[in-house]
Amino acid sequence: MNTMTLWHITGWEFAALAFAALLVGFSKTAVSGANTVSLAVFAAVLPARASTGVLLPILIAGDLLAVATYRRHAHWPTLWRLFPAVAAGVVVGTVFLLWADDSIVRTSIGAILLLMAAVTVWRRRTADREEEPDSVTTRSGRLKARSYGVLGGFTTMVANAGGPVMSMYLLSAGFRKLGFLGTSAFFFLIVNVSKLPFSAGLGLIDGRSLLLDLALVVFVVPGALFGKWAVHRINQRLFEQLVIAATIVGGLQLLLR
Repeated sequence: MNTMTLWHITGWEFAALAFAALLVGFSKTAVSGANTVSLAVFAAVLPARASTGVLLPILIAGDLLAVATYRRHAHWPTLWRLFPAVAAGVVVGTVFLLWADDSIVRTSIGAILLLMAAVTVWRRRTADREEEPDSVTTRSGRLKARSYGVLGGFTTMVANAGGPVMSMYLLSAGFRKLGFLGTSAFFFLIVNVSKLPFSAGLGLIDGRSLLLDLALVVFVVPGALFGKWAVHRINQRLFEQLVIAATIVGGLQLLLR
């Protein structure tokens, strides 16, 4: 069956989706948060709500490649602190999707992403002048983990846009490049797989979406390989700047579409 005919998309639109899938692979192994551009492309080509169901298996494929690449660098204590709050955010996001329309979802997520980027830039500038980023073992660190966890779970459920939120948290917690990528790889693999039954229950994943996924998932691999090559050529400061920039671009895209 021709997936392009099934979804009534043109060759150019399929090319845009393929590029977005390639960018997913790159974001998972290099610049986390860059896949907000993929989110915008999918939502522009496909119906906005349906696009989240098509994108989710592609994100999982990218997560598997990222885990295979950076599995030795994950910081599990941070993950265990985040998961309960993220689970609460996923439940809230599922309820939100039951009544929210596409415009409300886009506006809410875009505003959250820009807020997180602004807070992170401010915190890092003050930390440079005053003190190191909060440890996850302090009271303020635990509160921050819970706050970001709920926001991350909510945004990843409603728009697959949890990456920038968690990127902001990991940067603010002082993670270096490889620890950042290894921790986020396991985090999103576990969270995205746990979202599958929720997305299927909401009708966002079905036979049509999975068929299109089969045609697109192959493009994730070259993106991941390019990201693995590129990340070792990016210094820490540039890495952080790219993550924040990708978050801001993604937030603006969601607000302005």
